[in-house]
Amino acid sequence: MAGLELVLLCLAVSAGLRIAAERLNVPYAAVLVLGGLVLALLPGLPAVNLPPDVLFLIFIPPLLYAGAIQFPLRELRQQAGPILRLSVLMVLVSTVLVALIAHSFFPSFTWAAAFTLGAIISPPDPVAVLSVMRSLRLPRAIESILEGEGLINDATALILYRFAVAAVVTGAFSMSAALLRFVLAGAGGVAIGLIVGFLFRGLHRLGRDIAVVSNTLSLLTPFAAYLAADIFGASGVLSVLACGLYLARVLWPDTPAATRVQITGSWTVVTFLLESLVFILVGLELPVVMRAAQALPLTTLFSESLIVTVCVVLARILWVMPSTYIFRILGRSFGLGNDPLPSWRMVFFIAWAGLRGADSLVLALALPLTTMSGARFPAREQIIFISFGVIFVTLVFQGPTLAPLARRLRVGVDEDEEAEEAHARLVAAETGLRVLDGFKQEGKHPEVVRYLGQRHRQRARRWAAKEEDQKAHGVHTGDSPHQHLTVAASHESAAIDERRGDEYRRVRGAMLKAEQQAVLDLRDEGVIGDDVMRRILRDLDLETILLETSEPVIDPVREVPSAIPDGG
Repeated sequence: MAGLELVLLCLAVSAGLRIAAERLNVPYAAVLVLGGLVLALLPGLPAVNLPPDVLFLIFIPPLLYAGAIQFPLRELRQQAGPILRLSVLMVLVSTVLVALIAHSFFPSFTWAAAFTLGAIISPPDPVAVLSVMRSLRLPRAIESILEGEGLINDATALILYRFAVAAVVTGAFSMSAALLRFVLAGAGGVAIGLIVGFLFRGLHRLGRDIAVVSNTLSLLTPFAAYLAADIFGASGVLSVLACGLYLARVLWPDTPAATRVQITGSWTVVTFLLESLVFILVGLELPVVMRAAQALPLTTLFSESLIVTVCVVLARILWVMPSTYIFRILGRSFGLGNDPLPSWRMVFFIAWAGLRGADSLVLALALPLTTMSGARFPAREQIIFISFGVIFVTLVFQGPTLAPLARRLRVGVDEDEEAEEAHARLVAAETGLRVLDGFKQEGKHPEVVRYLGQRHRQRARRWAAKEEDQKAHGVHTGDSPHQHLTVAASHESAAIDERRGDEYRRVRGAMLKAEQQAVLDLRDEGVIGDDVMRRILRDLDLETILLETSEPVIDPVREVPSAIPDGG
């Protein structure tokens, strides 16, 4: 079986396993890993021989970029403290603890090799975390913290990994030089990502009217950001994240509706395919892992894997639980905020949700075979096997516990997001009504204006009721004057002719532009998050696309008798 057939087989299997995961209500990442293990046992199946750095380039940049362009920037600012504590400090603490355990209990591990193992398995995998998060509905604060951690911690781990490997290969290490390179690599990655984002923003503007060009540029962006940073020795992960966050903020409003819908659909498919392949590849790598460790007793390998797995899980719990409250109290004492302390249930759930994934295995497989002196890389086979063991246990055994744990801890969905969406849709509908008022006198076909007024007042009443219901449950959505209008039913109108269609396109098009801008303004003011904005813009985009059809009005225009008030 050739490589292409293997890829096609994996894609077909991943589709079936995704269905099975939905039916069984378990994280599909775990199901995919088990599916890969089964595939690896099939006779005649070719080995996956792609170099690890190629695998990393194929999977990590686009998956990180897909997460970055969807991550709400408002939540990143609000949860910056917890995200940085987990994605930077937690990775450092976990790396040190794993290194201490490995060097103390496993004789073949030098200090440099022990730190290499710690850097590989300390960061939870953003792909694994995001795949599980999509199957759960959790409060926004938890989702934001875990997603933000998963997007940033790879940069910390990759920089530590490079330092540790360099120390093993060269036999020399300088703490001051490492800290300087750590800062320069991070800052350089962010700067390069912003520069690449600015350049691609200009390219998108040149091809904004050609949807396939915009889609192609969108797919190329993460690779350009990663490779550009890699050339200069900066953090490619941070470059991709900075580029994605920047373009999501500045490019989305300028993109035509049809192009936005296509780009969203393209990234949905790409994300599913890459996530499916990367988790199946974890299972397929089992024969490679077993061959690498065949010279060592399996009992030793299993016991070492179990010890390290327990270490990383406990290290996360023992760090997250106290540090959350300590840093929050210290922040209050220095006047850095007065937010209420989070519940222990939420903190414990975050502490438990540290899943490792394919990027750790890719880093382990990318270890050099020898050092500069020609000696074998110390404990290389053990590092690979232990990394696989930690990934397997956290994905297959820990991942499926997240949903029942959330229910047991009563970590339910808060209503803030639903309230924000109701408020934003009401503001958009009322903005459309105000624009419609300007067409009442000049309109050539007043029945079109009356029809749009009817439909939009019904829409406004619907979302006003939704918002009032949220307020009744104690959810505050902000103060805003609203028009709550009523109108009687109307009789059937005559068929819409071409001029009515043109008038509808003109009037409704102006309303849609105003509604989209109102939603963007709410996002810029921090009233709603980026996720709510995207959902509403998607609906407005679909209606904008309908305006380009030959029959822009699906419902028949209804004449409204002049005796019935129309909101004046």
